[in-house]
Amino acid sequence: MAGPSIADKRATFRKLHENGCFVIPNPWDVGSTRYLQHLGFKALASTSAGFAFAQGIADGAVNRDMMLAHIAEIAAATDLPVNADFEGGFAHDPQGVAENVRLCVETGVAGLSIEDSTGDAAKPLYELDQAVARMRAARAAIDKAGGDVLLTGRCETFLVAKPDLAFAIERLKAYSESGADVLYAPGIRTREQIEAVVKAVTPKPVNLLMPAAFGFTVAEIAAMGVRRISVGSTLARVAWTAFINSAKQIAEQGVFDSFKGTVPHAELNAFFRDDLPKRPKT
Repeated sequence: MAGPSIADKRATFRKLHENGCFVIPNPWDVGSTRYLQHLGFKALASTSAGFAFAQGIADGAVNRDMMLAHIAEIAAATDLPVNADFEGGFAHDPQGVAENVRLCVETGVAGLSIEDSTGDAAKPLYELDQAVARMRAARAAIDKAGGDVLLTGRCETFLVAKPDLAFAIERLKAYSESGADVLYAPGIRTREQIEAVVKAVTPKPVNLLMPAAFGFTVAEIAAMGVRRISVGSTLARVAWTAFINSAKQIAEQGVFDSFKGTVPHAELNAFFRDDLPKRPKT
C-alpha cells in the first residue's frame, strides 16, 4: 500500500497547526526518523546541529548541498510531515535565499524555517530591513512552488545576541507580516515570555523550543497557547551523552558497566527488519 503523497503530508502538517498542541521531535538520521514515527508522533523536524555532529563538524558548518541531501533523505524515510531546519537559507541576499528555499521545497518537506542570524559574531543578526526582505523572498519562493509548504520565521536573538523579549516580538511580528506562517523565538524560557510571544503574534501559531530541564509539561505548554513544541538537537545530544559517558568509562576506568540496560541487538534488529517493508520508495 502506497504511503501518503507529498501533498498529503503538507496538508496534514498545515492542519496540525490549526488548533491544539503537538510535539515535533528532531531526528538526525534515518534510523531515528523511523523510530520516532513508530512512537506515534504526528510530525518530525530535522536538526541542523544533530546532523552536523553526526558528520563530525560543528553546527553551522554544513554546506547547502549536504543539508539538502540530508533533508531529502529524512523526508523520504517517513510517512510523517517533516519540517526542515534550513538555518539562514544558506545565503545572505534575498535572491539567494529564494533560490535555496526553492531547492528545499523540492526535497518534499512540509515546512521549513528561516532564521535571522548571520553567523558573524561581530554582527549576529541581520538588520531588520534585510531580515524582512529575506523572509519575503522565502515566502515568494514557496508561493511560486505552490504555496503549500509552511514557512517558519525564527528570531535568534535569545541564542546569539541580546535576550530581549520586546526586540524578539518586534521581529516576529515583522516576519508574520512578511509571510511567515509560524513564529519561533528559540531561547525563551519563562511562562511570561512564552505567553507574551503567543499573544503578540496571534492568530499565527508559535513553535517553542524545549531545552533540557525546562520544567513544563506538554499540557502546561499547550495551556499557554503554544501550537508546536520542538526539541532541537537535544535528542541527538541525549544519544551523544550516553556514548561519551560510556566511552570515557572504558578509556579511563577499563570497565564496561555502562553497557548494562542497553537495548538488546535483537530488539533493534527486529524493529528495523519488520519496519523495512513500510519504508516509502524514493
